[in-house]
Amino acid sequence: MFQALLWQELRSQARLMAGLFVVSSFSCLCIIVQAYCFAAIVNGAFLSGLSLAGLTPFFAAMLAAALGKAFTHRANEELGFRLAAAIKTSLRQKILTHLFDAGPAAVPRHRTGELLQLIGDGMDGIDDYCGKYLTQFSYILVIPPVMLAIVFSIDYTAMAILFVTAPLIPLFMILIGRWAEQIQSRQWKLLRFLGGHFLDVLIGLSTLKAWGRSEEQALVIARLSDKLRSSSLSVLRVAFLSALTLELLTTLGTAVIAVTVGLKLLFGQLAFQQALFILLLAPEFYLPFRQLGAHYHAGLAGVDAAERIDALLVAAPDRTTVAGTKDWLLQKPPAIAFNNVSFSYSADRPPALRNISFSVSAGEQVALIGPSGSGKSTLFDLLLKFIHPDSGEILIDGHSLSSLPTEQWRNCIAYVPQFPHLFQGTLRDNISFGTIPSPGQVELAAARAGLENWIEQLPAGYDTVIGEGGRGLSGGEAKRIAIARAFFRDAPLLLLDEAMTALDPRNENAIQQVIRELQKNRTVLVIAHRISTARSADRIIALHDGQLIEAGDFMPC
Repeated sequence: MFQALLWQELRSQARLMAGLFVVSSFSCLCIIVQAYCFAAIVNGAFLSGLSLAGLTPFFAAMLAAALGKAFTHRANEELGFRLAAAIKTSLRQKILTHLFDAGPAAVPRHRTGELLQLIGDGMDGIDDYCGKYLTQFSYILVIPPVMLAIVFSIDYTAMAILFVTAPLIPLFMILIGRWAEQIQSRQWKLLRFLGGHFLDVLIGLSTLKAWGRSEEQALVIARLSDKLRSSSLSVLRVAFLSALTLELLTTLGTAVIAVTVGLKLLFGQLAFQQALFILLLAPEFYLPFRQLGAHYHAGLAGVDAAERIDALLVAAPDRTTVAGTKDWLLQKPPAIAFNNVSFSYSADRPPALRNISFSVSAGEQVALIGPSGSGKSTLFDLLLKFIHPDSGEILIDGHSLSSLPTEQWRNCIAYVPQFPHLFQGTLRDNISFGTIPSPGQVELAAARAGLENWIEQLPAGYDTVIGEGGRGLSGGEAKRIAIARAFFRDAPLLLLDEAMTALDPRNENAIQQVIRELQKNRTVLVIAHRISTARSADRIIALHDGQLIEAGDFMPC
């Protein structure tokens, strides 16, 4: 089974792959020595009349070979699972890099539950592929060719039987494998859908309970689980059928070898020790094929997982991150200019922006207004370099935004989203946001955001742990923490997505005062959903259907 991404990862682990080949070669040597010594012992004890002393070297060699065979089997499994761990680590890193590169504008294309399932349990197929299927495949590359050569040196008829029957095994594996591949793909799709749907239900559980639809969704999950059970049983049935077919073929092949060798022994055309040696090698010749067939469904699971990951990575946007530094950045509030900027999220959707042109002077406060879908958030995504214009250019102090170092440019921006996300951790960590603050820096930012008194009343103060997404906090408290982040960063450009959403009048008035302080000495772009917010700006830009329809210092009629 060949899969481009999986093969690329295997090639990057050349040392472990070489280790599999070396261990398989040593295992082959142990098998041959063990069979030869056993044949020599039987021949010497019953036909040649050798004493115990004469047989001792063969016993010692056979015991050493048996121990070596057990060791190689364990070593092969260990190498296989180490290989799987290395590949899983590499693939997870690639997925995360893809998601980070794609940014928030692209991540919503993928269901969160499906992504989590792919990164988590979906990787288990790689374990089976490397730890079971690939290790057996390494045996096939070594043991059958070596044994064919040895048997040919003794009896060409037995070699011809082995040579003719061996291709039948992969032929049946391919025929059964095509059927198994369809079933495996169906099982994987069900598993991905169930993972995504289950997470959606958990996140929206309060809404489902409020609308009385939770029991219905429980029945949906039960129905999907039953389909997954049936699909899993189908995969197991195919695996058992594959194993049965291979057992029949290998048993028949060994029986034909036994009859041929027995006849030659009867007519004096073959010595007893040679005949027994061939008969002992025949099952070992077929064993790697049988084991490979038994693990064929495991290999399919690994290949299917790799194909899903490959499809995700192929869809990744081109990385346009610019490295380096620009000394003039972070020095002062920037002037911004959009020159005929257009952008579309996909070919089958209308453009989000169409030939947008406007400028923002350094230190100016500009409000963006317009109905939902008019392109306001897309402008923010362009400024944050989450996405890049299809045409046109964005200038920062006369320099093209595309030429600016991405990380350094983002350090120039304080972004307060409409619904700020707070992470599981302390208040101090959520305000400093992963950076190492100087003494008193977090406290000062909290005080400027109006959080100081509230935090000091908490038993653990700034070390109070909050839940993921701000669980346990009110909307106003979460909004103030996001504003405290902006104060903490102290960036020259402020992007503010309507901060008054879902706030009561008391909190709204208090936060308005805090935001006025935050906007001082900065270039500010604010997405305004309220007239009060828009009127407080120096200038207003109105958008509709991705087009600029009016700009000025007044509200358009």
